[in-house]
Amino acid sequence: MSHYFKRVNDGIKTHNKQLFILQFVVYGSLVLYFGRDLFIPVSYAVLISFILFPFCRWLERKGLSKGMAIFIGLLLLLLLIVSIALLMAYQLSLFIKEWPAIQVKLQALITELSIFTVQKYAITKEQQDIWIHEISNGSIGYIFTFLKNTLSASVRSSIVFILIPVYAALFLYYRNLLIQAIAYIFPGERKEETKRILYLSVDAYYNFIKGMAIVYLIVGLLNSLGLLMLGVPHAFFFGFITSILTFIPYVGIIIGSLLPIGMAWITFNSIWYPLGVVLVFVIVQYLEANVIFPLAVSNRLSINPLATILAITLGGIFWGVSGMILFVPFLAILKLIADRHPSMRLLSLLASNETINP
Repeated sequence: MSHYFKRVNDGIKTHNKQLFILQFVVYGSLVLYFGRDLFIPVSYAVLISFILFPFCRWLERKGLSKGMAIFIGLLLLLLLIVSIALLMAYQLSLFIKEWPAIQVKLQALITELSIFTVQKYAITKEQQDIWIHEISNGSIGYIFTFLKNTLSASVRSSIVFILIPVYAALFLYYRNLLIQAIAYIFPGERKEETKRILYLSVDAYYNFIKGMAIVYLIVGLLNSLGLLMLGVPHAFFFGFITSILTFIPYVGIIIGSLLPIGMAWITFNSIWYPLGVVLVFVIVQYLEANVIFPLAVSNRLSINPLATILAITLGGIFWGVSGMILFVPFLAILKLIADRHPSMRLLSLLASNETINP
């Protein structure tokens, strides 16, 4: 009889645990979705504070106050971002200057396409003009809606860009208090271990970001050299834009390659040059995955593609583009913690890229 009641109690505990996990997932998803306006800037600030923490700690050990160290760290990061933005803006201005010539080539290409459509599918030029006119009229409303949404998003983005460094500075300034608060959640015997795991996770993620910066720099240079050899205009602009967009795994490289592929097609009016651009990006991505990334990121976070794709998909559902960017590093941080916490072994195994023998 005692064994029977024990089995019943074990079954009830298992059921309650499963119910708790289900409730946690459902309510957590709702909080993430409806609280995205708060969580997105806070999440960016958390990542920035992770990146700046070792540098600020180094400055503090050199004798600077905590506030001054945080100010210098944020200032250097801002100068780096502004420098990259100005360089991209300069390259974009050169691209805009050549737009009239590109427009002429594009118009000639459209004319050739129209003639091909007439000859191949017997669709007259007048019918094509009617379709284009109808599409244009139908697009006007969408354009105004797009401009309105863009303006609204720009205003919100301006506020977010102000809030992110403020949040990051506060996270860095009150980091000890926040770590104490997180450690307080866990039982007494795990408090010190939790603190150690948090510090190790921050240091590991900082080293990971440094390695990834080197990866993006090398990939940008290789992209640019490949496009330069093909004769594609503004090779360095397109090469580094594509490299930066690869921060969004799997999707970024596709988006980033569209513009140089179109530019190659318009410039040379031949299918071989766009194929050459595709070949350049394929070769560079192969080198990045198999040579550059393993060498540049010595302590890389080994996350399997399935977990990465799921993180990107869930991030896009909950937070849009920001979620696609943020959920992958958050998964990496969570795996770092799970690797060092026995109770989270299941999560570590599911996200791991290592092959486990049955």
